[in-house]
Amino acid sequence: MSAGIASAREEALLASVPTGLLIDGAWVPASAGATLDVFDPATGERIATIADASPEDGVRALDAAVAAADGWAATAPRVRGEILRRAFDLLMERRDEVALLMTLEMGKPLAEAQGEVTYGGEFLRWFSEEAVRISGRYGSNPEGTGQMVVSQRPVGPCYLITPWNFPLAMATRKIAPALAAGCTVVVKPAELTPLTTLYVAQLLIEAGVPAGVVNVITTSRSAAVSAPIIADPRLRKLSFTGSTPVGKTLMKQAADNVLRTSMELGGNAPFVVFDDA
Repeated sequence: MSAGIASAREEALLASVPTGLLIDGAWVPASAGATLDVFDPATGERIATIADASPEDGVRALDAAVAAADGWAATAPRVRGEILRRAFDLLMERRDEVALLMTLEMGKPLAEAQGEVTYGGEFLRWFSEEAVRISGRYGSNPEGTGQMVVSQRPVGPCYLITPWNFPLAMATRKIAPALAAGCTVVVKPAELTPLTTLYVAQLLIEAGVPAGVVNVITTSRSAAVSAPIIADPRLRKLSFTGSTPVGKTLMKQAADNVLRTSMELGGNAPFVVFDDA
């Protein structure tokens, strides 16, 4: 493929990525009109300019997730599963575009980006199948005086924070189980790699996800935007993948409302590479 054709293909792909915030089913600009630039790490060139959410935008996104929560929780598990399966099918149809987009915004070799599409897509397919397998339990109580019924219910609106290094897989790994369980979400991708998440959110809309069920906020002020969302008593779940220091801060903030939390924390561990590696 010539450089000219590759460039035209890349430009067309980047032009297809939404640049706004996804709030209540609509792509909207940041409330203050702020924007942030996304750069190709291989060249240092700006490849997109997108909305830069304010704390007020974050609360608007949570408002939308809260408003949609009861309706989505009441949606039949089979319907939720079929929507996730359609999202998987759409992702597979556009795997080349998604892989190229990842390579452009975070520098992953194209072969590895293709692998991530396979990896990340499996979360959509797996949880489309699990949506109809939400089990419970029925049995006698310990005293033998009655029967117990244990059923699983959606926890409620979730705030999902994803890292830069796996922009597709970390988004689908968090979004898919939440939607399968009947929860609505607000997703905040990493500032360095937001485009893949925006593209996937558009695929979810095409697959039939109702307005307000999936909301996406992109921002250069993560701490300021996250704080009021986490402090809001309507939020019921926080999922974060990132550094241990940030995870500790988020867990402290989550403690005030006794939020359910899922933390995948890491660091920069030293290691030795020997000559025969």
